[in-house]
Amino acid sequence: MKPALLAILVPLACLGLSPLAGAETDQAVEAAKSWLELVDSKKYRESWEEAAPFFKEKVSEAIWVKMVASVRDPLGEVKSRDLIGAQYATSLPGAPPGEYVVIQFRTSFQNKPGAIETVTPMKDDKGAWKVSGYYIK
Repeated sequence: MKPALLAILVPLACLGLSPLAGAETDQAVEAAKSWLELVDSKKYRESWEEAAPFFKEKVSEAIWVKMVASVRDPLGEVKSRDLIGAQYATSLPGAPPGEYVVIQFRTSFQNKPGAIETVTPMKDDKGAWKVSGYYIK
């Protein structure tokens, strides 16, 4: 696994998360789950297309597809994914000002039970939540 490569996409690899609160956070969690379904289905190109502009500026589609396949494929199928928590933020280190929700899931993969996935959606200029970062530990 190459967590350092994926870490460039999420400005915060470790954050104390609080319980979910508010409609905004709920919408961001749903957006993260939808995006993760693309990744889980090996629709890596589509996951790049559905990501936030900030994400796309940091990594090209071709590099993303190669990078995420090299990390996710060896893990095998997702057996379970449970929400640990989410934290709303208006600024994150290394990221432009905006609205973010840093979300953590405890995910059991076929070949790696007990992984922690951190997904960071950000609100775009149309009010939609788009993933700007993804990290697996």
